Amino acid sequence: MFSLILKKKTGKSEGESPFWISFSDLMTALMTLFLVVMAVTLISIQKSIPESIAQEAARQKDIKIVMALLKKESLPFVKVRVDEANYRLDLGDIVYFESGSHAIRPEVAAELRAYIPTLLKVKRTASGNWIKRFIVEGFTDQDGSYTLNLELSTKRSRSVICALVSPIPNAPKLTEEQLKDIQRYFSLGGFSSYSIRQEKELSRRVEIRVEFWTIEERSKAQKELLLNRDFGEC
Repeated sequence: MFSLILKKKTGKSEGESPFWISFSDLMTALMTLFLVVMAVTLISIQKSIPESIAQEAARQKDIKIVMALLKKESLPFVKVRVDEANYRLDLGDIVYFESGSHAIRPEVAAELRAYIPTLLKVKRTASGNWIKRFIVEGFTDQDGSYTLNLELSTKRSRSVICALVSPIPNAPKLTEEQLKDIQRYFSLGGFSSYSIRQEKELSRRVEIRVEFWTIEERSKAQKELLLNRDFGEC
């Protein structure tokens, strides 16, 4: 009988062990913590999505302002056509090239120097801070090989920059600050025989594409690595 009583006590001790109660409480606490973390994460995501949408909407609004301002400021230059939807400035009525040539005549250089300060003026506005750079793109007609036209289109783009910074008789001079801005904001692009027009003469042209910062890019510090370097010879 005594041994029977001992067996009953032993069974009761195993069934009511505090270890199992503590483990169950721990799992419940962990599950609760997990749910809290998930809830906080979801709330944070829900808040960040509308914020990013609002930022992009504000960016797009400023871009529209910039393109509308470029169009307005370009009105005195009747040869410049502004494509607000595609962020392009067509200088085709100013700069036409002879077949196989990338040379720019002095009178054309004078027109370019008269117009380029308009772009820099818009760049210095509040909305213009979204402008990353102006990409000068040269085009060719369909004559010649692909590689030949690719090289030619790049040379035509470069000729526009050279026309702005090189000594040219009877052409207006840009200020030192404007020349620095050309280093800061102008780059080259070549498009070979893409965007061909019906008349070959109209295909051999130059356009300027306006490139804008993304929100992520603009949040990072930008280094002016090429500023104040010598322009070199064209």
